[in-house]
Amino acid sequence: MQKIADFTSGELERFKDVQRLAYESVEAVEQQLEVGMTEKEAAALIKAYLDERGVDSYLHKPFAWFGERTAFTGFWSDFHFFPTNRKLEKGMPVILDVAPTVAGYTADIGYALSFGEPNPVLEKMRRVLLDIRSYILEAVLAENTFLEIYHGVDQIIADNDFRNAHQVYPRRVLGHRVTKTHTSFYDNLSLFGFSARQLQWLVPGVVQGLLRQSSPLWNDLKESDHTPIAGTWAIEPHLASQDGQVGAKWEEILVITDSTAYWLDDNVPHVKNIRPAPPKTIAA
Repeated sequence: MQKIADFTSGELERFKDVQRLAYESVEAVEQQLEVGMTEKEAAALIKAYLDERGVDSYLHKPFAWFGERTAFTGFWSDFHFFPTNRKLEKGMPVILDVAPTVAGYTADIGYALSFGEPNPVLEKMRRVLLDIRSYILEAVLAENTFLEIYHGVDQIIADNDFRNAHQVYPRRVLGHRVTKTHTSFYDNLSLFGFSARQLQWLVPGVVQGLLRQSSPLWNDLKESDHTPIAGTWAIEPHLASQDGQVGAKWEEILVITDSTAYWLDDNVPHVKNIRPAPPKTIAA
């Protein structure tokens, strides 16, 4: 593993605090969802919750996706990511995603749920996503390259008859670095919903990737053909059903040091709330 300056334990606790706050916000909004609510209204509720609790800027403002939009069906430009007037219906899959910053510490989280009633496809996705979580950590500890790990995630997705949806994200990212910044008015400037801070690292990251230098992005391109780089990484595997009607993801911080790696917090909703697989029926 390539070595960079590590964060102190106190700084990692600050990242964890922000990540927990972000998850609290989407869990709180889950309880406020109603039939007929739009994606824009759900995203506004997330922002209001976080603004009231000390968030001073955003790496990106809240996203909310309902129904087939959770699978990124029909997403052919970056503008499709932003919340729309799509209305919520009972039984729809929902994804809530936000990246708040507090005093320079950023977390980026994603949360999947089924509104009003269980969805068997979504439940299977949750279990597969948990397998992917275990695989990613094991592969990083084994010092597989980011590129190899990405392909390994693809294989798990295919083996379970789902599609890779995170390849639709800008630069096809499975993950990206999150860093500590000095918050200023600059962080509150945005373009198309992305903060100036995010654009500041995203654009140079693309350039670095093209030059085959260390990039803050983790994808399936040549720029990720290297062993794990130490730092705090927001990882976001995203699955879609073959019919494009259901999508699910999680996103959380993976800590990589020069000697080890671990998830910043194992007490996250997609780990706590996983339901066991239904028992297999034994033929008589």
